[in-house]
Amino acid sequence: MEKSIDEINRRIRDGTARVVTADEMPDIVSELGEEGALQEVDVVTTGTFGAMCSSGAFLNFGHAEPPIKMERLWLNDVEAYGGIAAVDTYIGATNKSVTRMESYGGAHVIEDFISGKAIELRAQSSGSDCYPRRSITTEVRLEDLNQAIMVNPRNAYQRYDAAVNTSEDTLYTYMGTLLPHNGNVTFSGAGTLNPICNDPNLRLIGSGVPILLGGAQGMVIGEGTQHSSAGNFATLMTTADMNDMNTDFLRAAYMYRYGPTLYLGVGIPLPVLDIETVRRTAVRDEDIMVSIKDYGVPSRSRPVLGQVSYAELKSGTIELDNEEIKTSSLSSFRRAKMVANTLKRWIEDGQMTLCLPTRYLDPSKQAKPMRETRKVVLVQEIMQRKVVTIKEDQEITEAAKKLLRGETNHLPVLNEQGRLTGVVTTFDIAKAVARPERKVKVQDVMTRNVITTLADEPIDIAAQKMEHHRISALPVVDAQNQCIAILHASDLGKLFKPGGGRP
Repeated sequence: MEKSIDEINRRIRDGTARVVTADEMPDIVSELGEEGALQEVDVVTTGTFGAMCSSGAFLNFGHAEPPIKMERLWLNDVEAYGGIAAVDTYIGATNKSVTRMESYGGAHVIEDFISGKAIELRAQSSGSDCYPRRSITTEVRLEDLNQAIMVNPRNAYQRYDAAVNTSEDTLYTYMGTLLPHNGNVTFSGAGTLNPICNDPNLRLIGSGVPILLGGAQGMVIGEGTQHSSAGNFATLMTTADMNDMNTDFLRAAYMYRYGPTLYLGVGIPLPVLDIETVRRTAVRDEDIMVSIKDYGVPSRSRPVLGQVSYAELKSGTIELDNEEIKTSSLSSFRRAKMVANTLKRWIEDGQMTLCLPTRYLDPSKQAKPMRETRKVVLVQEIMQRKVVTIKEDQEITEAAKKLLRGETNHLPVLNEQGRLTGVVTTFDIAKAVARPERKVKVQDVMTRNVITTLADEPIDIAAQKMEHHRISALPVVDAQNQCIAILHASDLGKLFKPGGGRP
């Protein structure tokens, strides 16, 4: 048995279509069997609600008097793109305010527009014969704009890797705050409700297909950026009119020490055409597996520490390396369900009919990494190979003498085997002199938790370590933890001299 899209739309129009949400479908298939479910169900609605950074909107303000070609512009101090036409712009969700930084960004501007708030528009121009005005400051609301069309380059990821952190430092990422030493696991996505998880071969989802986006009726434009369906990471480019959106399905947020983002509801109705559709929409959280990746390794290819299902992630704890670790979701399943239920109501009320893609998406596509034509500068290219060290059992007076020579402010401390065990600075010696309290050996005053770098580590990562820990030097160690060099913050200046590693 098969059904046509015309037959399903006819049932929608006459009010007889059976519509269920994706989380209801597995039990229906279990009860009725695949053939029975195909006869019973006409549409399965899906939904997801989570942070979707690659989102934004095209806006048209209309012409001023005298007219201006806006070359640079700001909305509530968030810079928007001025390189289109005279009074068109695109504002991205993650762009930060120049005054409020990460606590307010493009996502907040979008939410404020949809909430009916006035937004300050500032623009500058170099002026021309046809656009003589050079600056403008005014307030605009959503109702004042000719167009406010959300166009999102990448939404509705098929799934997300779960994130963990094996390093010794707390990390602040787009996957939220990750505690050190596998202190927590974060994840995102709606699992069984996720649109693409219910159509992984992209038979029903493609260009022109109707969707719910931010509470408005919209459509899929095509594949999203970084679309990588071959690896189960398909994405969608989406669009809808901001005038029809509401904040039940759209919220601005910011990730601490990462920046602004836009939480967005996206849902897609799937016509139940055949047995293949029934099988795919019967997916459960237990069937959807994701990798657990170590964000403690600052690399594009982060180590995979294991595999886990959405059912395990949603349970609140998982087991990793024989330890129980708490999990937390960055997305809202409750709101995802609200998306799916809203779609269900629209279809049952005849407010939305369905269609098949006007252009199909490539289910075998694999995203490529960036092509880099200039090599990454490594620590070994600017580190100081002549490093002054001291033994941990030496007197602090010996450390003071070495520091007073002015060659360094940091002395790596070595044990009898020559391995790094600490670091001592002029500040440590000054404290020891001010409060002796029988502190006579270097090992009594040294810092034991040493932040280090490797010779083949990219300089950007080493610089990030210094900034994160508010330190000005990093011992460079080898695989045996022997100190082979030292990198000072002042060494970074070599990169900006003539012949340095950066333009």
